[in-house]
Amino acid sequence: MTEILTPEAVEFVIGLHHAFGARRNELVEARQRRRAEVARTGRLDFLPETAAIRDADWKVAPAPDDLLDRRVEMTGPTDRKMTINALNSGARVWLADLEDASTPHWDNVIGGQQNLYDAIRRTISFRSEAGKEYRLATDRRLATIVMRPRGWHLDERHLLVDDVPVAGALVDFGLYFFHNAAELIARGSGPYFYLPKLEGHLEARLWNDIFGYAQDQLGIPQGTVRATVLIETIPAAFEMDEILYELRDHASGLNAGRWDYLFSVIKYFRDSGPDFVLPDRNAVTMTAPFLRAYTRLLVRTCHRRGAFAMGGMAAFIPSRKDPEVNELAFAKVRADKQREAGDGFDGSWVAHPDLVPICREVFDGVLGDRPNQVDKPLEELDVTAVDLIDLRSTPGAPTESGLRNNVRVGLLYVEAWLRGNGAVGIDNLMEDAATAEIARSQIWQWVHNQVKLDTGVQVTAELVERIIDQELTVIGADARFDQARRIFADVALADSYADFLTLPAYDAVLEAECAS
Repeated sequence: MTEILTPEAVEFVIGLHHAFGARRNELVEARQRRRAEVARTGRLDFLPETAAIRDADWKVAPAPDDLLDRRVEMTGPTDRKMTINALNSGARVWLADLEDASTPHWDNVIGGQQNLYDAIRRTISFRSEAGKEYRLATDRRLATIVMRPRGWHLDERHLLVDDVPVAGALVDFGLYFFHNAAELIARGSGPYFYLPKLEGHLEARLWNDIFGYAQDQLGIPQGTVRATVLIETIPAAFEMDEILYELRDHASGLNAGRWDYLFSVIKYFRDSGPDFVLPDRNAVTMTAPFLRAYTRLLVRTCHRRGAFAMGGMAAFIPSRKDPEVNELAFAKVRADKQREAGDGFDGSWVAHPDLVPICREVFDGVLGDRPNQVDKPLEELDVTAVDLIDLRSTPGAPTESGLRNNVRVGLLYVEAWLRGNGAVGIDNLMEDAATAEIARSQIWQWVHNQVKLDTGVQVTAELVERIIDQELTVIGADARFDQARRIFADVALADSYADFLTLPAYDAVLEAECAS
């Protein structure tokens, strides 16, 4: 910990807080005002004041050599074993996740930074309890590291300045950039980032200003940083051009962050009536009309601006004990990646090393010797605001099975999260904070819109409480689940909707740390 939390590194983070903390707070508060307007009108639209940016001819900065080919990206938390496996996986890029696949336990926050520090310097190793040794490969190319800090909404309450918490995003970015930017450049790479949960171009402008400040402070050439923005909130889908424009000297691309996007859609339109009620979360596939509009617009926007369009997560986890499960999972992953490659995406995400060859094979078949398909002729496309929020055309309906699955996933995930695990395998799917957010938000929406299930039974708080009891029995839950049950039931059933389930969960983590 002392290697990461040096006085100089902490001072750098404090400088970021003084320079940008107030603006961050203002932008987070502005989200509430925008959401309130959507609740009042039931609609979103492209911004008239930025039409000139959308209509103008401009490009983002050229990509550095080690980000030209991103056909397979591996994602995952930054624990020591995962760091080594991801870098050795054969993926072109590793999304080193300090956000949804991690938790803000202080040991995770600082331990993740230490693991990245060691990995960049090629000194990382790990020995399991069973005695298995893990080391970085020396006979192949290692994945390029792209780090994802926390979203703007999360504070880091272990680091206070004048009794005010520093934004988690500034802590994650600041420590990583301070320790590693120069080292990465010396090794032929650079400080590259995935930016999560942005809700508009002003938040992108803030990140761009942070990049400029950080580069100046440490004597790093301007334009060295590269950022890929996850378009994983519904308001951001209406500002893709503007987000790239604000970051144009540092932008690398946009990513279709499908699970958080689905969460955001439900969250934004949760009280907008039956036209915005979606079927079971597992029934909402990327072929739904509103999701097709979103991904096609993302690809066209990126390629028009010379940026990379990155596909979303394949959440399936192969089973090394069940060939039938594997056959089904591989077929679904292949179909998903074929759709993305055919649509023009330049690469995509997988959650497990065993899925890297499938994704690579699909994109190899489309790309051939080309590193990407940014030069693919632009699709003639007219995506309207109505197309992006046409939830009513999504096939399917809410079912009792879907409700039970939401409850089960929510309980299992929150319990694991409280123990410090942010990426959790449940029923051969990799669940992270985004999928748990969908589960509890969908329950909240179904209750508050008096939704009836396929059984004819209306979803009520009482029904959900009964199902929680039943699912806890099936799980075989012990006392460890008491707190998980309380948090999950509150964020799924309270009259007042919590913006993020990780906020009350973080409160519980801090209480436990204080008690110990």
